[in-house]
Amino acid sequence: MTDLTLLGWDARRAGQLPDGCVPARVARVDRGRLTVLTDEGEQRAVPGSGLYDCEPTGPAVGDWVALRGELAVAVLPRTSAFVRTGAGRTSAAQVVAANLDVVLVVDALTADPRLRRVERYLAVAWSSGATPVVVLTKADLCDDVPAGVEAVREDALGVDVLPVSSLTGEGVDAVRSLLGPGRTAAMVGPSGVGKSSLLNALAGAPVAGTREIREDGRGRHTTTARELHLLPGGGLLVDTPGMRELALHDDSDGVATTFADVAELAADCRFRDCGHRGEPGCAVAAAIDDGRLDPARFAGWRKLQAEAHRQLLRVDARARAEERARVRTLHRALRDQPYRAR
Repeated sequence: MTDLTLLGWDARRAGQLPDGCVPARVARVDRGRLTVLTDEGEQRAVPGSGLYDCEPTGPAVGDWVALRGELAVAVLPRTSAFVRTGAGRTSAAQVVAANLDVVLVVDALTADPRLRRVERYLAVAWSSGATPVVVLTKADLCDDVPAGVEAVREDALGVDVLPVSSLTGEGVDAVRSLLGPGRTAAMVGPSGVGKSSLLNALAGAPVAGTREIREDGRGRHTTTARELHLLPGGGLLVDTPGMRELALHDDSDGVATTFADVAELAADCRFRDCGHRGEPGCAVAAAIDDGRLDPARFAGWRKLQAEAHRQLLRVDARARAEERARVRTLHRALRDQPYRAR
């Protein structure tokens, strides 16, 4: 028997459970079939037709579902979700993991910090409703761990940055402390940064396959599907495959939080609609000129802002109408300029 509170069950969710059903936590989704965790252990479940009425994207790893026999008939409301736009030419949402307390943004210390990539993951993590933490793995292979950590910490505002070595155990307890009984975290990051090795270190036993590190210090892709693991002590951890693409899906709230320093500077510009392209009184340009703002960080902010805006236009009809009206107004103003060349 499994204590459901160790899986994250609480009184609020109990009030959402349909009559005649039992709760289950989705541990894995395989071609429409679900592996779920219940108070009687792990079992298989079949999605019912009404499941997609509750959640159009379907059940995701970490979701709570209502079971009636072997049939999953409802997805209970989510408290948080790490969501990206599906890979390829689509605007559809893809829920990577649901009902998270923490998102572990994982990267390795075996190369120079990939700050723009970390920023992208943090933007999605902040939008999820969970708390992001950056975990820098393979500390045993880094010549200057404090310098690597500090480079990321300066960029990851308001986020804890933890160096870890799954080989020596350094920092593993700091990550474990984030995962008390019933708390759920998801590890996200590219292939080969050591997510599966970290899972094994936290579990105290091999529960995920790993492969040898390449000669250039980079890891190899091992995880092939998202899966929820119950750890000793009651914490839960979602291991995810490396993502070739991480496209924003939500609005720019996560971007604004990740780049709070840039947003604060932009608010001090002389003109409210400052484009930060050389306008007089631009506080962003002044900060770049005097070294307070890294031009690469500013470029990263602008890129993610534009991406979030494009995605909003793809999924929000009202936003598209407002954008068309803005463009028409701009064209009309240009046309009506008295000294416009004809």
